[in-house]
Amino acid sequence: MSVSAEAVPLPRKFDWITLLALAGTVIGWASAFPAIRAGLTAFGPFELGALRFGIAALPCAVLLLIMRPALPTAREFLRIALRGLVCVAIYTVALNVGEQTVSSGAASFIVNVSPVLTAIWAILLLGERFGPVAWLGTALSFGGVTLVALSSNADFKFDAGVLFILAAALCTSIDAVIQKPLFKRHSGITVACWSMICAAIFLSPGLPSAFAQFAQADASARFAAIYLGTVPSFMAYCGWSVTVSRLPAARAANFLYCIPPTATVMGFLWLNEVPALLGIVGGAIALVGVAVVNLRRR
Repeated sequence: MSVSAEAVPLPRKFDWITLLALAGTVIGWASAFPAIRAGLTAFGPFELGALRFGIAALPCAVLLLIMRPALPTAREFLRIALRGLVCVAIYTVALNVGEQTVSSGAASFIVNVSPVLTAIWAILLLGERFGPVAWLGTALSFGGVTLVALSSNADFKFDAGVLFILAAALCTSIDAVIQKPLFKRHSGITVACWSMICAAIFLSPGLPSAFAQFAQADASARFAAIYLGTVPSFMAYCGWSVTVSRLPAARAANFLYCIPPTATVMGFLWLNEVPALLGIVGGAIALVGVAVVNLRRR
């Protein structure tokens, strides 16, 4: 039976649901950077994005059919469609284009300038407060992530790929701000599912080419595409929307600084890539910064 509206609590402190959502988001999005590099060996940037969210849209549609949430109003649907276009579709293609020339480690660092931008948007547009201690924690996290990037990317250089990844960071920085008003009537999972379906529609012109490339791709690239559609897309985007629905936008975004250190650990566990001492120190500083931001419960 369909409901007319969803009662969505907005707790200001952590519980196990928030922690699980955060963990899924960080791990899922950290793993996306090497998976994109693997997928780009057989797919074009637009085609990889189209296939990724074409896959993600399937479980999203099934989940919405099971949950049968309240339908968005016309105004809400425009906001969801905007999020799907800018924060998912354009973000994904821009990141894919950038990772054609930028390593996954460097890309994860560049994208993670977005929490600072998110904090600024949240202050300007949502009226959130971000005090001196929170800014100190943000600075620590940003500095730690910079050390991670420097330790693993000695050959890093500024090129067109960097510009595309910066564009992706700008797109994702407004994500939490766009979503926040939707949580008055809709759950985080509902918003995420509708957004990914919208993104899949926007990217659908690339599906015919993506299917042709999939037929020619090797097993590693095929796995990367399927993995991107399930874990970093369906699972992580749902986790992120749940997180933003339960925490202030600026505070939630600060946890994205955990992604580069997590990606470093995953590279060690999966690929036996031993991180440099500077990277370990940088990861620790980034995590300390996140802790500082969250010392004061909101």
